[in-house]
Amino acid sequence: MAKNGRIERLPKKLYETELFRLQGELVKLQEWVRTEGARVVVVFEGRDAAGKGSTIKRVTEFLNPRLARIAALPAPTERERTQWYFQRYVEQFPAAGEVVLFDRSWYNRAGVERVMGFCTKEEYMRFLHQCPIFERLLVEDGILLRKYWFSVSDTEQELRFRSRLQDPMRRWKLSPMDLESVSRWEEYSRAKDEMFLHTDIPEALWHVVESEDKRRARINMIAHLISTIPYYEVQRVPLELPPRPASTGYRRTPRDMQTFVPDHAARLMARPAPSPDGKRSGKPAGKPSGKKSGKTERVGKTR
Repeated sequence: MAKNGRIERLPKKLYETELFRLQGELVKLQEWVRTEGARVVVVFEGRDAAGKGSTIKRVTEFLNPRLARIAALPAPTERERTQWYFQRYVEQFPAAGEVVLFDRSWYNRAGVERVMGFCTKEEYMRFLHQCPIFERLLVEDGILLRKYWFSVSDTEQELRFRSRLQDPMRRWKLSPMDLESVSRWEEYSRAKDEMFLHTDIPEALWHVVESEDKRRARINMIAHLISTIPYYEVQRVPLELPPRPASTGYRRTPRDMQTFVPDHAARLMARPAPSPDGKRSGKPAGKPSGKKSGKTERVGKTR
């Protein structure tokens, strides 16, 4: 399983095949939730750069965003700071037939707020006392609550941070607060241990996801989630595409009366394609050499 002290990465083809199968099961689970009027809350917590966001992305990829929502709350407003701590999270909870995925959650108080001093000791101790009671009430009310902690080593976390620093497309994922987790690694470890001690209760267990390999983490988390919910495949009513009715004489508005988006794609295809040595070849990028396929894109009526 390990090579040179690191977890062996799950092969891409095997990963993609199993991920697609599991995503199909998530679609079935979603339909079961809708049909049965179930309420599902999934909490994603863990180390910075442990793969929570990318896992959430795979979970929701084929789900209906009206039924499966992501709750990723910003820092509380001044008004929210005066409310009961759990109040703003309760407002995000699902109604019947919905799934809510919390990308970070009320456990901010036991983690970043505790370590960075954003809450008082009294507020922290009150959270540890109230949180198990709060979660028992949720479960007692029928909410299916699942909690996942994504675990990653300090070495792997640093590698991911450095990768983000060098990638302009992902640099937004890093903040000064994230970088603090490097110098405060042990403080966060102690905070996590204390949090587990008080909130890893039988009614709402913590499930740890090893995330040295993100592919393994995604597969393992999704497989576990669907194994804990007693869903079944809902038989859908067969749908049939009706025949298109004959025209009643409608004429489309002249094109020059509407404002169209410029055809940026056509300009790209008209540019000379780069050659292997990096120079322009002189051939349009959109016209490959060789025999023509004889196929043209079919265009129907538009409006």
